[in-house]
Amino acid sequence: MAAGPLLSLTWTDHLTGRQGFLVVDRLVRGVASGGLRMRPGCTVDEVAGLARGMTVKEALHYDPASRYVPLGGAKGGIDCDPRDPGAYPLLVRYLRAMRPYVEHMWTTGEDLGLSQDTVDRAAAEAGLVSSIQAVYPLLDDEAGARRRLADAFAVEVDGIGLGELAGGCGVAEAALTALDRAGVPHAGTRVALQGLGTMGGATARFLARAGLRIVAVADLKGTIAHPAGLDVEALLAARDAHGTVDRAALRPGDLELPGDAWLSADAEVLVPAAVSYAVDAENQRHVKARWIVEAANMPVRPEAESLLAARGVTVLPDVVVNSGTNAWWWWTLFGDIGADAEEAFAHTRRSMRALVERMLTRARAEGTTPRAAAHAIAADRLPVIARRYGCYR
Repeated sequence: MAAGPLLSLTWTDHLTGRQGFLVVDRLVRGVASGGLRMRPGCTVDEVAGLARGMTVKEALHYDPASRYVPLGGAKGGIDCDPRDPGAYPLLVRYLRAMRPYVEHMWTTGEDLGLSQDTVDRAAAEAGLVSSIQAVYPLLDDEAGARRRLADAFAVEVDGIGLGELAGGCGVAEAALTALDRAGVPHAGTRVALQGLGTMGGATARFLARAGLRIVAVADLKGTIAHPAGLDVEALLAARDAHGTVDRAALRPGDLELPGDAWLSADAEVLVPAAVSYAVDAENQRHVKARWIVEAANMPVRPEAESLLAARGVTVLPDVVVNSGTNAWWWWTLFGDIGADAEEAFAHTRRSMRALVERMLTRARAEGTTPRAAAHAIAADRLPVIARRYGCYR
């Protein structure tokens, strides 16, 4: 995993001068998987780190008995605020420039700042069949697989799409597995989240329905808190497309606090589900929680993780915690599961619980962090995948 990526591209938009990036960490069977993010300040180094993480996520879900065979890891990024009026035309121009890669080697989808609907619409406008068309030649029944995935995306559960809920189900199961191993009851365990968008919102719902108490949620306007627990369903219903909550929906007693107040909340579990690099060496000292569950990509800086570990705070790493979203896509497309919510949730829970158990058991046995254990598991599997399917670095 120490070698550089297979491919790293920087694109400059001829109209605005803004930059976009594509990093392919490695290919398996000629294809790599990884989402496309849009945020101000996005860099090629950030995208490279995310692409490496995708290689690990794919390997972690390798099961020789499954129809889904892991792909390589890749990631795209655009340095722009997704709320900028010119963001969507910029996205279309980026995808036009990256069209040969999307057609032949890079399967992509939503990530920070971009919804799947937006990616799909822009991909069509850029002349692409689909944002995941590179994987189609690997399917036994392309038409059936595409129909199954489309049907799955059409499923809603209590007003939220299955494609959004699958990732949150995986994050919640990771947290619940850690609690169960520690003998901590679900009921009343307090949780603070940064972000109530696609991943954060779905995670909040699953954790609340498991009996945990969501005591703080941060969005762009600040932190909403209540020590007795927030009304998660009311907050979800009051979100805009970017996960910002309409404050008119707050109840008497709900507190409006500064944006960084979620980090120091009196909670056992913190779930950073928004931006990368949210927890650094300086602000980690405010963390009171016992666990940080990385629903976002790279939210805890390495130096902060070391300091947190020294204080007894366990970080459950993004490469495991949020891997359920990516895996759900491929489980559905390759036919391991159908377009059914309960089947999807059951499969996600089984897979995530087994993976988290394996990671935490190895971390304890080797006296290392969960992140190091997860990377070690992936490192064991990558040569097996390469020998069986072909891998290009």
